[in-house]
Amino acid sequence: MGYRLSKLYTRTGDAGTTGLADGSRVGKDSPRIEAMGAVDELNSCIGVLLAGLTSSALQPVHAALAPVQHRLFDIGGELAIPGVDIIEAADVTELETLIDGFNAELPPLKEFILPGGSLPIAQAHLARSVCRRAERRYQTLAGKETINPQALAYLNRLSDLLFVTARSIARLEGTAEVLWRPKPKPVE
Repeated sequence: MGYRLSKLYTRTGDAGTTGLADGSRVGKDSPRIEAMGAVDELNSCIGVLLAGLTSSALQPVHAALAPVQHRLFDIGGELAIPGVDIIEAADVTELETLIDGFNAELPPLKEFILPGGSLPIAQAHLARSVCRRAERRYQTLAGKETINPQALAYLNRLSDLLFVTARSIARLEGTAEVLWRPKPKPVE
């Protein structure tokens, strides 16, 4: 096992910097720390979603998303140790396989879908939107430093998986998806 914190506060970050796992210090608002924070927030959103997927009907979604939390922690590890790559093309392919499997069970999408219908559906959409932010933060970092392109691809596919799982939750629950209704045009 790796290093474990025995003391939670160190006071070393009081001046606005934080330590990376390689011993270097960076500003708490650096692109690397922004990306780490967004990935951590995404992992928390997925944890909340998973905690609500308690019915047996939703177990396929739970089983698909549970390993994702571990891969997100791996991405956090990559970000904490510059130059270390953990996510591989096979991890991206695994998400694509999940997307294809869930999507094959869904009706074709003909309308825009709004987050809602049930709490788990809304939580999946929230996780999807936080995933898009994590991807943007990772892309910002990629413009300044060398990063693992597979981790960026993983985040991109994960947002697609979260969209498809939101739709799958609706199907498995028997809940109607909330479809966007554009504002009516004024009558002239």
